[in-house]
Amino acid sequence: MGGIMKSGLIVDPCPSMRVACQTLLAHYDFDVRAVDNGAEAIRQCRINPPDFILLSSVMPDMGGLEFLCNLRQSERGRRAAVLFCSANRSAAAMGLAIYKGAGECLIKPFDADLLDFKLRQIGALPPFDALNMAA
Repeated sequence: MGGIMKSGLIVDPCPSMRVACQTLLAHYDFDVRAVDNGAEAIRQCRINPPDFILLSSVMPDMGGLEFLCNLRQSERGRRAAVLFCSANRSAAAMGLAIYKGAGECLIKPFDADLLDFKLRQIGALPPFDALNMAA
C-alpha cells in the first residue's frame, strides 16, 4: 500500500464482534486496536487518535451517539472517520447517527464486502476505480 499505515479503533462490547471485525480488517494494512466501552475508546482517542472508528451503537457505559458527541468536541476527535454499527435498521436512527458525526452507518450483521465498501465511503480505504469496475 505504501505511505503511512492507517489506524483504526473497534469499539464494541461483544468480544466475538470485536474479533470478527479484527479478522475482517486483518488483510488491510491497518494498525487496529479494540476496546469494549465508550470511556476506554475516548481515552484511546485522546492518547492516539485513530484515522477511523468502527463504533457500536450500544455499549455498557454510554450509547454510540453519546460517544460521537463527546468525540466531536475536540479538534483531533473531529478528524476520525466513524462507521456507526447498529442492528437498528431504522432510517431515522441512521440519519441521527450521521447528524451527530458518523461518516456512514453499517447494519449488523455485515460481511467483508460491505465493510470494505463502507470503509471506502468514509475514506479509510481508497475509492474504487469506477472505470475499471465497469468492465
